[in-house]
Amino acid sequence: MPALELTDIQGIILRGYGSLRGACFVLLAVDDPGATKRWLGELDLRSGQTRPSAADTCVNIAFTYGGLARLGFSSDSLAMFAGEFREGMTATKHRQRILGDLGESQPEGWRWGGPRGERVDLLLMLYAADEQIEQTYQRHAGRFPGAGLRVIERLTTIFLPGRKEHFGFRDGIAQPLIEGFDEPGRPGNTVAAGEFVLGYVNAYGQYTQRPLLSPAQDPQGILPSTPTASGSRDFGRNGSYLVFRQLSQDVGTFWRFLDDKTRTAAGAADPAARLKLASKMVGRWPSGAPLVKTPDADNPQLADDDDFLYHGSGDAHGFKCPVGSHVRRSNPRDALEPDPGSERSIEVGKRHRIIRRGRAYGPPLATSMEPTDMLAAGDATQERGLHFICFNTHIGRQFEFIQHTWVNNPKFDGLYTDDDPLIGDRGADDKDEAGTFTVQATPVRTRVVGLPRFVHVRGGAYFFMPGIRAVRFLATLPAPV
Repeated sequence: MPALELTDIQGIILRGYGSLRGACFVLLAVDDPGATKRWLGELDLRSGQTRPSAADTCVNIAFTYGGLARLGFSSDSLAMFAGEFREGMTATKHRQRILGDLGESQPEGWRWGGPRGERVDLLLMLYAADEQIEQTYQRHAGRFPGAGLRVIERLTTIFLPGRKEHFGFRDGIAQPLIEGFDEPGRPGNTVAAGEFVLGYVNAYGQYTQRPLLSPAQDPQGILPSTPTASGSRDFGRNGSYLVFRQLSQDVGTFWRFLDDKTRTAAGAADPAARLKLASKMVGRWPSGAPLVKTPDADNPQLADDDDFLYHGSGDAHGFKCPVGSHVRRSNPRDALEPDPGSERSIEVGKRHRIIRRGRAYGPPLATSMEPTDMLAAGDATQERGLHFICFNTHIGRQFEFIQHTWVNNPKFDGLYTDDDPLIGDRGADDKDEAGTFTVQATPVRTRVVGLPRFVHVRGGAYFFMPGIRAVRFLATLPAPV
């Protein structure tokens, strides 16, 4: 197995930059390709070679299909990219149904990335300490006019207490380990590097398709060679597809719904029942502790525990962690057909993993992140949510599969009318369509009905994050004819 070329892989793919609590995502349009290419040639990109310290500033960049074309990437080379990337996130109604971009989440209403918005060519990702991120942005923004770049949208972020997301649950726990990079962990969570970085063997033992150029197309020899003996120059090597979706979270509606569904027969609030139902929907307690290991009460000592299975933990039927919960849908572990509970089931799941690098945005509804305080806060006046960012090398088999076959599938793992209780699309074009959540139990299950949609899409696009040498190569491209 060849070692990962860490100096050529952009750092956000491998490192996540958790020590840098400030982040800013800048969506840009290229108005002067020549000036932009000169800027690219001078851009100091952070690689994955070392983990950044809290005092570092990190810069990474990704491109849309249209952005690569505007910079002069040849049409025959562009044709080698994945079909999902070439078509884009909003190109067809079919893709909108796959992703659940319906009703209020239809791309026509997006703030950016939709068919009615301005084109997005580049994504510039800036990371620094909280107190340094504004200065970092201003330093880069000062160069945009001379670089032929126009800001379409500047997306700011917030680092929430306890590494939580806005609903109040610890986030970013269940990340896969990259074979050949991360320290050894449980085999069931260690995934082939080629699932996340192009130019390496994937979970099928193959190389994922990517743009390969002739030596004549790279006369300066900037690009790496392919790992095979073909003699081609590998533009895709050390790159990855970046999925970006701006997800607005309706926190007040979420907790009011749970409060209403768990009130006593006398109409009194039941905070313990409310919290337990919320945790059943998520699959973890607010601390992050998995229900599989502590089904009856939160246990903060298990906050970052990800060492568990479902069938292997005696929870094949979902009595501890419901079958349709968010974490069980997004990573079924050993619960997949054709042989649940087996190594084969785990191996099937590895073919659909993603690396998540998202950041929250907008102020918390309550700074304590406690449900009672969020309920007391009333209706929100400012939007809040998640800039969902993930990396994968096969958008259709990884990100889109998870969205369509697991998250939004009402028949997931033997269910009938349930989609993801947290982020599901509720299965209809009508934004008022309500959903169902089933809580498995003995002797009888419980069905929670009338779930509204809690998360809506406000923007999104598919990007390609090249290796650092490939960015340098783009800077040398001749102007398109």
